[in-house]
Amino acid sequence: MPPIRRSNLGRRTRNATNQANYRSNQSPQERDDRNERERIRISQTCEARTRNSTNNRESLNRAAFSYDVSIDYSNYQCVVIGSMNSVCSHCKALKYKNEANGLCCANGKVKLIPLDPPPEPLYSLVSGIGTDSIHFLTNIQQYNNCFQMTSFGATNVVRENFMPTFKIQGQIYHRAGSLLPVSDSDNKFLKEVYCRTITNFISSTQSIDYMFKTALDLMPSDNHKIVIRADKTPAGQHTRRFNAPTIDEVAIVVVGENLESRDIVLRRRNDQLQRIKETHRSYDALQYPIIFWQGGDGYDFSIKMINPIAGSETNKKVSSMNYYSYRLMIRENEDNHILKCRRLYHKYVVDMYVKIETERLTFIRLNQTKLRSEEYIHLRDAINTDGNAQNVGRMTILPATYIGSPRHMHEYAQDAMSYVRHYGTADLFITFTCNPQWIEINQELFSGQSPIDRHDITARVFRQKLKSLMDFIVKHNVFGETRCWMYSVEWQKRGLPHAHILIWLVENIRPNEVDAVISAEIPNVQVDPGLHEVVIKNMIHGPCGTLNQNSPGMMDGKCSKRYPRTLISETITGNDGYPLYRRRSTADNGKSTIVKLNQQDIEIDNRWIVPYSPILSKTFKAHINVESCHSVKSIKYICKYVTKGSDMAVIGIGAENSNDEVTQYQMGRYVSSNESVWRIFSFPIHERHPSVVHLAVHLENGQRVYFTAQNAVQRAAQHHLLH
Repeated sequence: MPPIRRSNLGRRTRNATNQANYRSNQSPQERDDRNERERIRISQTCEARTRNSTNNRESLNRAAFSYDVSIDYSNYQCVVIGSMNSVCSHCKALKYKNEANGLCCANGKVKLIPLDPPPEPLYSLVSGIGTDSIHFLTNIQQYNNCFQMTSFGATNVVRENFMPTFKIQGQIYHRAGSLLPVSDSDNKFLKEVYCRTITNFISSTQSIDYMFKTALDLMPSDNHKIVIRADKTPAGQHTRRFNAPTIDEVAIVVVGENLESRDIVLRRRNDQLQRIKETHRSYDALQYPIIFWQGGDGYDFSIKMINPIAGSETNKKVSSMNYYSYRLMIRENEDNHILKCRRLYHKYVVDMYVKIETERLTFIRLNQTKLRSEEYIHLRDAINTDGNAQNVGRMTILPATYIGSPRHMHEYAQDAMSYVRHYGTADLFITFTCNPQWIEINQELFSGQSPIDRHDITARVFRQKLKSLMDFIVKHNVFGETRCWMYSVEWQKRGLPHAHILIWLVENIRPNEVDAVISAEIPNVQVDPGLHEVVIKNMIHGPCGTLNQNSPGMMDGKCSKRYPRTLISETITGNDGYPLYRRRSTADNGKSTIVKLNQQDIEIDNRWIVPYSPILSKTFKAHINVESCHSVKSIKYICKYVTKGSDMAVIGIGAENSNDEVTQYQMGRYVSSNESVWRIFSFPIHERHPSVVHLAVHLENGQRVYFTAQNAVQRAAQHHLLH
């Protein structure tokens, strides 16, 4: 006999129970009437939605070819992303209407203890109100450095004249030294400075500070050391709770005792630095004492997901990406002070994303170190030459399934070329750049903040705008019916994301239609003031060249983008696959405008205008470069450019790492604040339609062979086993 189902299980509420009782007491006739009214209501709703969708699509079909200056396309429902007023039913996070349900808490499977707002004086210092707060936030990284208990290091921390983002190249590492300096030596670590100059606030609230000083008093001699365990299960507490560590959780042991590799070991006096493992629960609090002012635990392996219905723990563990995505959200009736810390927040998100990436790459490394691969012909030749299989193949392979890896980017470039082989050259190449002055960004900022302080907001808004742009082009057919498309998201040096988009149209743009779709001229301010404002703010290149020799785009005294362009009265076909767009001079009815450069007024004409589509620029009010391209040469360049991936540095790897693709990737790539937030929120960096299926086709003796160090010679010799 099956067990009796409890009436209060699942999502049943009191209102649902009352409604069910009401319906069960209805007569058959009343039930039929109610069902008929419901059918009519649903039918009318569906008809209205279909009618509105059809009207929008019909009104926007090929609208780019008949741009109407009197229409404000930015108010179309398919374009408006709305405000951040949708509330998650599980964690009360505020989201945009079209954001994924699992963005904040994995649909209720992740539930963390809320962050306590800092007390005074820290609360006022991070508020952004008043001269003291402005000074503190401007120098918050320096203040945090005075209090941190581990040192921060990276292969290269990028510092340039104008860098409104935190950017590193290579791997990040945290290190801890001894509690006291070696005898007769000066202080070398920030921790010693911190121990002697810590403020009353940190002393009274930071449990790790109290723990260190108490343990130091209890340490019998220099032959003992303090150990902060990587994992813990607090006595009498739920294992998911994030409690501040106490002195009872710190072990004082004799030097030489066996310890876990992830434990933090601090000696009384020692000249060695210990690297802190990324998965240690105190990793965050030791480096960011201002953010984690209580010294509480951060992410560790022991955090479990929960059943969103029953509220009980499951066997699945919370990933580091789920954890930090949860922490970066804005919630109802909850003050997230992490988002107020400006430059320190930039550093924090980069640090945490590198932690996420390191965890993934470590998994790849540990699960395939014994497996090597190479093309059969190369393996056979290497064995026949010297009989040494030690240097053959890749010891650590970074597979194409890892997003952003060189193999992954190469596959996407090949997929792009498969579109060209099947559909011909693309019709449009569009570059869509985030505008930090969008109203959707500025209305979500805290007091005193600017858009560069909130990369979480700029990333989320750009993601929604990009989806709206693709729907505008693909679903509403503003350039006509779309055959296929693909895009890739990248990041500028100043931290703003931008997307490179390729569009293939069913009906190609004819030469006599180019001027209707793409313009490289300043609009008439009297006829179309709205478009004129957008173009002046977003579509003027530079100025560079003789007007500004210090422009970032200058190379060997010339503009790398070939500006200023030549003035011509009609659009003509260029030699590189791109048209030479019409750029009329002021004598030929062209327009000009005045811009300020280095406190001087400079007259700008059509030579400096980046090609744009009037309908896209007026709709999305951003830098949207639109190019018509029709040559194989241009499409090869674009396919390579659209999938080139994140910024990488050309570096030399030592002989011991020459076969390690993971190390080469880690040491060479750059990571900025905005990209870190984008990746933490699991936003895609590539999308395309239709999908491309890879077929296993190889040349003779060119198939990939998988082997180990033990069977390499056998695999090379037994040719018949390889087919």
